[in-house]
Amino acid sequence: MLNRITLPVTAFAQNCSLVWCSATNKAALIDPGGETQRLLAEIEQRGLTLESILLTHGHLDHVGATGELVAMKAIPVIGPSIEDAFWIQALDQQAQMFGLATVPAFVPDRWLNEGELVRVGEEVLEVYFCPGHTPGHVVFVHASQRLAFVGDVLFNGGVGRSDFPQGDHAKLIHSIKHTLLPLGDDITFVPGHGPESTFGHERLHNPYLR
Repeated sequence: MLNRITLPVTAFAQNCSLVWCSATNKAALIDPGGETQRLLAEIEQRGLTLESILLTHGHLDHVGATGELVAMKAIPVIGPSIEDAFWIQALDQQAQMFGLATVPAFVPDRWLNEGELVRVGEEVLEVYFCPGHTPGHVVFVHASQRLAFVGDVLFNGGVGRSDFPQGDHAKLIHSIKHTLLPLGDDITFVPGHGPESTFGHERLHNPYLR
């Protein structure tokens, strides 16, 4: 079983997910946007072994703690897709744009593509390519538990912004309607910000999908 908790971090209230395999206690952080010490304390308190960092996309609010975690734990960074490399290479500029302190740089150990699999202990996450918010955005899906980690593609009652460099609203909506929603109405998703929802609820009620 894949266990999980959501840890909103930083002033952006970004939903970092700590996920772990119940059989092995091996864990991953999905989108560690900041507050490194708080994340590590949560992992230690639960007796988990952090084995990787998984990234949905390259925006600072989702990757801000990654470089520091890598320096401290020497763990691999997996994702996003290589189309987001320019965002990760521009972390300093992103920090300046928001008036934030510079964060440590990093380079992902593995770029992801549609259809690949990522393991957390004995659990498997499927990778779906969902460009639009950024050109290299990916989504992680645990099929048997009907659970998705969607980053900033889809929100409860909203969709991701597309006014950043290389954002594309048409691609964003296409990703949602043709990649995510067909996975099933019963899938619960963890968005990058705000409360969880289901694909079915958003299909019926999200004003941006009508």
